Amino acid sequence: SVFSSFFFIALYLGRRDFVDHLDSVDVVDGVIKVDPSDLNGRKVFVYLACAFRYGSDELDVIGLSFRRDIWVQRVQVYPPTGESINKTPMQESLLKKAGEQGYPFSFQMPTNLPCSVSLQPGPNDAGKACGVDFEVKGYIANEADNADEVIEKKDTCRLMIRKIQFAPANNKAGPKADITKQFMMSDKPVHLEASLEKEIYYHGETITVKVKINNETTKVVKKIKVSVEQLTNVVLYSSDTYVKAVCSEEFGETVNASSTLEKSFQITPLLANNKEKRGLSVDGRLKDEDTHLASTTLQGEKEMQGIIVSYKVKVNLMVAGGG
Repeated sequence: SVFSSFFFIALYLGRRDFVDHLDSVDVVDGVIKVDPSDLNGRKVFVYLACAFRYGSDELDVIGLSFRRDIWVQRVQVYPPTGESINKTPMQESLLKKAGEQGYPFSFQMPTNLPCSVSLQPGPNDAGKACGVDFEVKGYIANEADNADEVIEKKDTCRLMIRKIQFAPANNKAGPKADITKQFMMSDKPVHLEASLEKEIYYHGETITVKVKINNETTKVVKKIKVSVEQLTNVVLYSSDTYVKAVCSEEFGETVNASSTLEKSFQITPLLANNKEKRGLSVDGRLKDEDTHLASTTLQGEKEMQGIIVSYKVKVNLMVAGGG
């Protein structure tokens, strides 16, 4: 279990990762320890916030907020409101640690929130990374959410958590795409077909791309370029999509005029090869631990806000010569 504490309050959570199962999300269940002796009539609240951070808190010198809440829920834990809470086994265990001053709280996140994603900072960027994060915060206040009430840092405690998704167990057949390209001064085309053997690839796994080329022209295919692109869709006030190549390789296969080629090419996208790439989406991290390229966002039919990540494989042919 993990906990964060200040003078009169302490947060306890049994874990930091909560799973989005598409049709439901794990309940965020914890306990807050409250010492009521110095509250002076104030109350204790806990909130869970999903926010998009697009600048460091240290830059907040002119009253600008560099954080936009996507979803927030608050509960009063002290004095108890009298509402009955069905305690989870995790909370029962945490209450033993917190003792008589422990109070349970629970949050049920909706299914349309994004997962924890960070945008990789550049080599010279300082402060916290931009991205989507989730924070559990306990605080002492007169009211749950009064913008005019100043809450001192010593009256708050916080823990960052992650919302994550696991790939579905059933890996379907991979996608297939084809294109026919006609050239000027040539009455016959080049036909290209590319396919993947499966739909889901895990972090660090090699991707095999099956390529079929039918070159009916008098030109020569000199090279084949296979790349993987990450598409990051930032959905806040508007919807902006950023495309970054995370892996790109050229293969010196030639396909002469009126010839065919059928071959598989292998590429492996890795974050280790993209460490300098500013703005690349990576899986959210709680501290400075290692992470990966951001996982594809599984959203089903839902509209989502925040950061939505997907990938595509591209095959390009370099064609030269001929009449």
